[in-house]
Amino acid sequence: MTRFAIVLTLTALAAACGRTGGLASSPAPSANAWAVVNGHEITRDDVEKAYRRAAPENAQPSEEEAYTAKLNLLSEMIVQDILLAKATQLKIELPESELDNAYNEAKKNIPPAAFDEELKKRNLTAADMREDLRRNLLAQKVVDKEVGEKATPSDADIKAFFDANKAQFNRTEDAVRIAQIVITPVREQQRANRTGDDAGSPQEATAKAQMLMQRLKEGLAFGDLAADYSEDPESAQRGGDLGFVPISALAQAPPALRDAALQSNPGTVKLVGQNGAYTIVLVVAKDKKGQKDLSMPEVKDGISSMLKNRKEQLLRAAYLSALRNDAVVVNLLAKQIVDAGGKVEAMPKAPAAPATPATPAAPKK
Repeated sequence: MTRFAIVLTLTALAAACGRTGGLASSPAPSANAWAVVNGHEITRDDVEKAYRRAAPENAQPSEEEAYTAKLNLLSEMIVQDILLAKATQLKIELPESELDNAYNEAKKNIPPAAFDEELKKRNLTAADMREDLRRNLLAQKVVDKEVGEKATPSDADIKAFFDANKAQFNRTEDAVRIAQIVITPVREQQRANRTGDDAGSPQEATAKAQMLMQRLKEGLAFGDLAADYSEDPESAQRGGDLGFVPISALAQAPPALRDAALQSNPGTVKLVGQNGAYTIVLVVAKDKKGQKDLSMPEVKDGISSMLKNRKEQLLRAAYLSALRNDAVVVNLLAKQIVDAGGKVEAMPKAPAAPATPATPAAPKK
């Protein structure tokens, strides 16, 4: 995967997607359907496009690996389809100007000729990329409204946390509050994140790191990406938050990680690679030694951010589970694979993609 790849992100709790079986009055799905969500088809073409967007550059996966990736993408698209239907119900819209800005921001450092060439290599158009981005942004708006707005802690919550943890706010030395997304080139023994996504080779780790940096560039929340993709089981469940780390502890870290934390301003994100592994480091805040109190904005804001992140993780999981449970979903691809006993040679072949797609249209101004 390169920085051109735009992949889906709203993947939590998508592996078992809702009820199986369709509505009695629904027509039979078309031959091209790979899933049906509340009567709306997700087609094989939709999944194949998503796969071409996300596929690592120069990768040569086995057919089993390719179908595993497509199953995961389909599960993500099912959840996204449910969220987009919710957007219509809530009358949530994405202004065209907002999509234009996000699209142009995502490719602003890529020469136009290189961008067009990458699209041609992947048999995609600019319209395909814009549509994927539109769906991602609109689904995120639903989650922000239904979850984010409900997770803001009250002043009483903040004070209660401070009163119960005063010792944490008496720093004996300067400290840096850090969040991280960890990516390793080996399979972990346990599921570390909400999606179960786990790089298993240096190539997969590089592709994953590039994808996550792209998503951050597009404006997705660091905490959500950490919870969905970080391979560190301890920090992933906290949205990657490591809290305030003393300077003396940071001095013992590998030089690249140490410098990323100490030499960056709050709000800065840096990608650090070492021996095939990657850490995406976000510097959240820096703090001086001494006793702190709630009159200091950085203290109150830090507690508020931490408490909100905790509640968002819980509410997000519950909200997506509730939506999923209320949906009628038929995953036809999963059924085909089970019926074929996992023998991908028995699966129907995808139609050949056009050798050279139409020249991508210029983004709207």
